[in-house]
Amino acid sequence: MYHGKPNWFELSTARGALADAEGFYGKVLGWAVVDGGMEGFTYHLASHDGEMIAGLMELLPQMEGIPPNWLIYFDVDDLDAAVAKIQTLGGKVHRDPAEIPGTGRFAIVADPQGAVLGLLEPAPMDPQPPVESGAFNQRKESHGNWIELMSTDPAAGFDFYSELFGWTKSDAVDMGEMGTYQVFAWQGTQIGGMMGLGMSPVSCWLPYFGVNGVTEAIERIKAAGGEILHGPVEVPGPAYIAFARDPQGAHFSVVGPKEHTE
Repeated sequence: MYHGKPNWFELSTARGALADAEGFYGKVLGWAVVDGGMEGFTYHLASHDGEMIAGLMELLPQMEGIPPNWLIYFDVDDLDAAVAKIQTLGGKVHRDPAEIPGTGRFAIVADPQGAVLGLLEPAPMDPQPPVESGAFNQRKESHGNWIELMSTDPAAGFDFYSELFGWTKSDAVDMGEMGTYQVFAWQGTQIGGMMGLGMSPVSCWLPYFGVNGVTEAIERIKAAGGEILHGPVEVPGPAYIAFARDPQGAHFSVVGPKEHTE
């Protein structure tokens, strides 16, 4: 029903730094964190106002050489069909479909340009949760509010995701020498944008988390040991954004009004 909607965010942080990462995002986004009770490895769950937003874990031994990072998951109606389609479209499968007890089935894949993403086929729920619920909610702070693809070939990237998720083109913003910023929509709602590599050395997805006051969020990021790489910058909406790096090296952005609003 919600095929193609972002539905989960997952941080893989440096080994031995999980508690520090939890403390950072708790201070910046106000997340409350609990142990997810996963058998065999430590996986913590971050929530805000009673809604689960993200999973937090340490980089696994088999991920040697991969820096701390955020992974965005997308809802799919049929995981096996989606994985097969990705391969047909030139993407790769990094982790075959597997079950998460009580949650659903997931897989880790990459688009043809190498950007990694997660797929999650949620377990059936009765009643079905409303579309505005969950980890991605543009009306709520500390939730996912926007997603952004930086790609070696954003035009080909759009074709891939349009075929996979049914996304449609929306506004196109001319960024001069940096090329075009292509906004895309899911079921008629703008949820993200695609662009060239920008500051990224490789194709990747970047999550934006909503904040009530980007100026204050920037100060919280700095005070908690993070680094502001770009911003604040005004964007259409109107809104402001800031691009940041957490103390362990994972990149993320915040979006919202420039100053706190009541």
